[in-house]
Amino acid sequence: QVQLVESGGGLVQAGGSLRLSCAASGTIFSIDNMGWYRQAPGKQRELVAVITTGSSTNYVDSVKGRFTISRDNAKNTVYLQMNSLKPEDTAVYYCNVFVVGRTFWGKGTLVTVSS
Repeated sequence: QVQLVESGGGLVQAGGSLRLSCAASGTIFSIDNMGWYRQAPGKQRELVAVITTGSSTNYVDSVKGRFTISRDNAKNTVYLQMNSLKPEDTAVYYCNVFVVGRTFWGKGTLVTVSS
């Protein structure tokens, strides 16, 4: 079993920055893809960014150039650096990892961007 703990969410003004972290613990030999999803009120959960074991990255168009995903394999941790935040980035952000073909989710961290 794998446990994920997210941190770094909060309230920020538009144009500000936040850095999310997600640490994985438990029975882990290696982690495959790691990613961040978000769900805004009344909307479906969407993929924000993903990073592979080879550190290739992919982003949803709305965050390209503003968000950066990275990972520290020694710490089993994935990060999401969010710059130039906009009110439409307000959502609960969820960490997601694949371990030996299984997907695991964190409980989410709330990001609120005020205008």
